[in-house]
Amino acid sequence: MQRIPPNLRFDNQAEEDEPAETPRSEPRHLIELSHRIHDGMLTYPGLPGPEISDHLPREASPARYGPGTEFHIGRISMVANTGTYLDSPFHRFAGTTDVAGLPLQSVADLDGVVVRMGAGRSIDRDALASYDVRGRAVLVHTGWDRYWGTERYGTGNPFLTAAAADWLVEQQAALVGIDSVNIDDTNGPSRPVHTALLAAGIPIVEHLCGLDQLPPSAFRFHAAPPQVVGIGSFPVRAYAVLADG
Repeated sequence: MQRIPPNLRFDNQAEEDEPAETPRSEPRHLIELSHRIHDGMLTYPGLPGPEISDHLPREASPARYGPGTEFHIGRISMVANTGTYLDSPFHRFAGTTDVAGLPLQSVADLDGVVVRMGAGRSIDRDALASYDVRGRAVLVHTGWDRYWGTERYGTGNPFLTAAAADWLVEQQAALVGIDSVNIDDTNGPSRPVHTALLAAGIPIVEHLCGLDQLPPSAFRFHAAPPQVVGIGSFPVRAYAVLADG
């Protein structure tokens, strides 16, 4: 195993002869809301899992860079709908905004609100009506992420109804996320929730996790994908930043 040279510094401490650092703000509380991606994992029934391999193995790199110099360059082949991912309008409608065209402010640093659901599969507008969702990331907590990685996860999932989606559009939600395999009912072929939200330019984040760790509000939500041109969906590192204190 290659040793790290002792002169490399990772502690960010200033040398004695350097000027004093300016005061730093206290670290904020971050909550992980996305699943890890690993080789062969199943995200959605019928879609292939990612293939993760080496492009340049570490043991082969000294031949290119010289003795004692090792790098690893990985390679991944996957469908865009892998892990926790975001849908842009292009996922549903040709000629519309792809993930590269989404304004950063539409997928990052959004004021968030959690809608907690009880038993039952369908989530109708009445379950949402008491929430202030205008301009906010609306995260629907169903608890379905507890089945992630099992066959149960892909069938009988909780979902929003078409009426709930229409209400979210009317109330001008900024983004809608859910900790389920699909925001729509997968028992049939129609996808009214995707259709309504994406037609209104409202991004969707599916396969969230950890929503039980969030307060009802007073947090900022982040789920920015890379700027990949010509793709309607892409994995994100979704997370929340809790308010100070």
